[in-house]
Amino acid sequence: MHLDLTLLVERVAPILVFLVAITLVAEICDLAGLFDVMAHHAARTAKGRVLVLWLLIVGLAVVCTVVLSLDTTAVLLTPVAITVARQVGAPPLPFAMTTLWLANTASLLLPVSNLTNLLSLHPFAELGVGTLGYIRLMAVPAVVAIVATVVVLWLLHRRDLGSTYDTPPPAEPHDRVLMQIAGGVCVLLAPAFVVGVQPALASVPAAGILLAATYWRAPELLRRIKMPWLTVMGICILFLVIDAALRLGLEAWLRTVVGHGSDTADLFRVSGLGVLSSNAINNLPAYLALEPTVADSPARLAALLIGVNAGPIITMWGSVATLLWASRCRSADLSVDVGRIARTGALCAVTVVAAATLALAATT
Repeated sequence: MHLDLTLLVERVAPILVFLVAITLVAEICDLAGLFDVMAHHAARTAKGRVLVLWLLIVGLAVVCTVVLSLDTTAVLLTPVAITVARQVGAPPLPFAMTTLWLANTASLLLPVSNLTNLLSLHPFAELGVGTLGYIRLMAVPAVVAIVATVVVLWLLHRRDLGSTYDTPPPAEPHDRVLMQIAGGVCVLLAPAFVVGVQPALASVPAAGILLAATYWRAPELLRRIKMPWLTVMGICILFLVIDAALRLGLEAWLRTVVGHGSDTADLFRVSGLGVLSSNAINNLPAYLALEPTVADSPARLAALLIGVNAGPIITMWGSVATLLWASRCRSADLSVDVGRIARTGALCAVTVVAAATLALAATT
């Protein structure tokens, strides 16, 4: 099964429109101070307990990933988490690792949480599974993936998370009206995505509202917005390359590797291949290549999403979010040990993917 160019464009165009629009929403939310204020509010709410502060950052990372996509968490929340940790005298690495891992492992619940999820809507629709059906299918594995990630993070960093701190001052002042508008738009986006509004149709008006509000309240911020044009170009090229490879025989070979069936062992085979291929070549081309081999079954398709979403946290190129996270850490002068990232990432990936795949097998 492969797509001709016309169908490919029809499938990809709405996803790219969504990517641009949701990035614009996330950028304006960040420039308006929404993430900064929320993180500082978490620091004050925790009342000097690092563990409570970390758990609040966990909640913020999960919500940000689910509603605004994993790249938003990696790009915008990572520097805020590092800064807040340093301000209260806590080690910044556990907070940085939290945003990295949850940006990937918390991206299963909604279609908008990850580009791979958006891509999967087409084969899911051909199998009679709509947006609500997708959420029902992925709900338990998504929750299990989040819980497993938090447990592994706590076990690895529990000594660093047991200290206390003096309550920091409030965040820097921001334009309160613009920040409230940005928060209101995010609150409205969440139910729109859940009930099945086409992501591009929901995110484009949201971006338009925030652009107008920014022009009204703080037009100078518009010059600071960074759009992902290179990412868009890269995705277009990836689609064309993978589609050509599938036409030239890659699909037939992959079918012999992926196998058939939807029992527990088969689902582990699919999710495991998703993890391996994502960390080898990046999760987006890995999904594009493997999708035709699992598009005959909702459970197999879901297993692939578990592998390519929660698994690419071992290598630095496993997902775009990981690359963006590493860049933000460097900008914040936080040293990142690639070997340590690989070792702990492997532990987390194996644990989370295994737990989520078992949850999927138990609920399908």
